[in-house]
Order: sequence, then structure tokens, then C-alpha cells
Amino acid sequence: MMVRWMLAALGSALTLCPVMLEAAPGTKDNSTIGGQDSATYDALMHLAASPHRTPMQRAHDHDRHPIETLTFFGIKKNMTVLDASPDSNGWYTELLAPLLRDQGQYVAALWDAKSDSPYERAALQTFKAKLAARPDLYSKVSVVALQSPHSLHPVKPRTVDLVVSIQALHLWLLHDTAPAMLGALYTALKPGGLLGLVDNRADPLSPTDAHAKLGYVNEAYAIDLIKSVGFEFLEASDVNSNPKDARDYDQGVWALPPTYRMGDKDRSKYTEIGESDRFTLKFRKPSAR
Repeated sequence: MMVRWMLAALGSALTLCPVMLEAAPGTKDNSTIGGQDSATYDALMHLAASPHRTPMQRAHDHDRHPIETLTFFGIKKNMTVLDASPDSNGWYTELLAPLLRDQGQYVAALWDAKSDSPYERAALQTFKAKLAARPDLYSKVSVVALQSPHSLHPVKPRTVDLVVSIQALHLWLLHDTAPAMLGALYTALKPGGLLGLVDNRADPLSPTDAHAKLGYVNEAYAIDLIKSVGFEFLEASDVNSNPKDARDYDQGVWALPPTYRMGDKDRSKYTEIGESDRFTLKFRKPSAR
């Protein structure tokens, strides 16, 4: 599979021996983990099956491939990781916060508590309530504000090892905040730090919509935009690709699960398609900056 080849190639480039591990149930085959320490991978495998995640939450693994995605990003247990605009339900938080709890630091960068939007303030409270419900898992999480234009310094500059951005770029494009938000992430990263990004992939043959009004982003446009703030593009993975996604729905990506904006109309069709076709990209902040 292409993602396995890419991860193995990365391991060879770093002169590390690939670690052979059993793939987690419901995930894509990822038996060769190039450049990834086995302790981090084993911890992710354990957390993915942990009872703190409900069966409904674990069911999303089939579409989202969190272990393979985080492995591709190069995550390690001792990193400081900034999660840029995580969803209020904290789906990735359930893996990242416990993973980094003892040796690293998980920073959740969400909306500003002083936001003018009642929706954003309520979503922030939902996220904080989730953390408060399980202090054994989440008491060390740092919650900071990351929102354009007034909250663009979520952490001290040059202190983050890895930024994770999961399906946030299309929303930043929609609200004309992408350059500012990406610039904030660049500033937060240490020289040589990594940015791992996932978002909904637009049809490359369709005209580029710079505002992603239907929730889909042209992959080449995204790469150029991220490079424009100073990042170096490293590589892409097909781990979150979905060839069933036709990307031609009246309600855009939100017609698909888990949103189902069309309600019961054609619900079985959208369920069969699954979640969106997504690109998965890795960038680096140059070591000299």
C-alpha cells in the first residue's frame, strides 16, 4: 500500500530500522513503521483500544486512521504538541492528551473565551467540560486561545515540536483567516519543528475555490499556501484517502458523515461513502529560522 511504502522510505532516509508491529483492528495495514519509535506506536495502539473511548468513538477509526496519521506526522511521547483548532468533542484529544501526559505536553489551541460568537464560546465550554470529567487523563492539558485576528500567540514562540491540524484549514479558508492562523503555527514551532495537516481534498480537475465554500480544499493550493508562510513541504500520504467520495453534493462535505446535513435524505448512500476523501501532508519549519 502506498502509505506503507512512504513510511518505509522515510525510515530508510533516516537510517532507522523499521519496527514490525501488529496493526490495530479497524485500521489500515501499517506493519512497517519507518522512523517511529516503537514505544510511541505501542502506546497509541493501547490508547486506541482503551475503554475511555466509546465504541461509537472507536468506530471513526475506520475512516480517520489516527494511528497511521500520527505516525506519519512523526509524533513521539516526549514532544510538545499543539493541536490547532481541535473539535469540541476532543476526538483526537482522547489519544494525544494521554499519550503525552507523562513525558511531553499536549496544548489544545481553541477559540478565545472572549469570542463574540455564542457557538464558539459554547464549544469551548464543551471541550473544557470533557477535560474536567476525566482528570486522570486530561488534568495536564494546556488550553490556549488561537483565533484570528486577536489571539495569534497561543504559546511562547519556538517552543512546539509538532503542530497537528485536523480538518481546520477549510474553516480558516472559509473565514479568510488561513494565512494568519498558519503564520501563528509557524511562529509557535521550534526551528525544525513539524506541521502535520489533514483536510478534505477537492477534485483536482475542478476550479480552485480559495474559500473552500463546500468544505473541500485543492491540495496543490493548500501546499502552496502553507509554503508561502515559510514552511518546507516534506511529503504526502494517502492514508486518509477515500475514492468513494464524489465531492459533488449540494451541501458539500457536510452531507457526509458524521455531519449528515441532509438529515435522512439519502442517508444510506452517504453512510456507504463514509467520511470525506482527505489529503494528509507533512511540513517542516526550516532549522535556521
